Amino acid sequence: MNTHPRTSIFLPPLNKTAGGLAVLLRLAACLDRAGHSVFLAPREVVPDAVREYAPDVPLVPFEDLRLTPSDIWLVPEGWPNALAPGLTAKARCVVYCQNWAYLFNGLPQGVTWRDLPVSFLAVSDPVARFIELATGTIPPVLRPGIDLDLFAAPAAKPEGPVRVAFMPRKNKALADQIRTLSAARTPMTGLDLQFVEIRDMTQAQVAQTLATCHIFLACGFPEGCPLPPLEAMACGCLVVGYAGLGGLDYLRPIPPSTAPAWPPLRPTPWGPNAFVTPDADVAQTVLALEAAARLILENGPALAEVSRNMGECARSYSLEAQAEAARAVWGEMG
Repeated sequence: MNTHPRTSIFLPPLNKTAGGLAVLLRLAACLDRAGHSVFLAPREVVPDAVREYAPDVPLVPFEDLRLTPSDIWLVPEGWPNALAPGLTAKARCVVYCQNWAYLFNGLPQGVTWRDLPVSFLAVSDPVARFIELATGTIPPVLRPGIDLDLFAAPAAKPEGPVRVAFMPRKNKALADQIRTLSAARTPMTGLDLQFVEIRDMTQAQVAQTLATCHIFLACGFPEGCPLPPLEAMACGCLVVGYAGLGGLDYLRPIPPSTAPAWPPLRPTPWGPNAFVTPDADVAQTVLALEAAARLILENGPALAEVSRNMGECARSYSLEAQAEAARAVWGEMG
């Protein structure tokens, strides 16, 4: 007999599979496999990603929800109106915050989170710290996972020019400026970086592309716990660029970079693993790209140490680690 409370997870009406939606679906699948009674509650549309990430989890249309006080009603940040069925039923309402930048989105004027009977989950330690600033309470952290069977480092990287993968989906203008400045400096540096765009690809195609690249240029911000840099590290790419705050859950700056004053970086078993630059800074990011390229071309002990740190970091964000964390968090909920 299932003694766990029933969990229903709100799915926003999104046609495309955003990273946050995939995290919700993987969470649902983890709970279902662990023996929890879990349902997906889509509004208006059923995302195609349901079939890929959580095909065995039952669906209950948002309009047909019948929540009770013993239920858990989980809603991602940015959709506070979706809390209404849970608040009305006096269910346990949980906001899973996957990006600190959207924590206050949609809240009615004059209403604060402290006014509502809700609890929080955070996708990363920096997001938890941000929620603590807003509410006075630090929530549990439930990190996402990446598929390490798919994202894996090849036996060797290609010879020739240093290849830099980047995703233009976030902050494309900054990525363009970084590429332009890098090209302008080639006659002075002798470094001819080859930029490889990752766009409109399947997960398998992304993994294949990352395996052929040496560096991943992270242009995304703001972020909650960005997965592309983790996937890149798993594929053996040295990460250069922006943490977007949330990336500081796992990115540890390579000296002489300095860690930000806030948030305090949680202890990790791995050491320096990325060239972290201030969000939106083009010049420092180009200089960091050049430093990373030289590290790769030297192919010495310093690169070997960073590579070990990258691998240890990526392995700690496995799908198995995500499933174990989900079981632990739901165990705490009763």
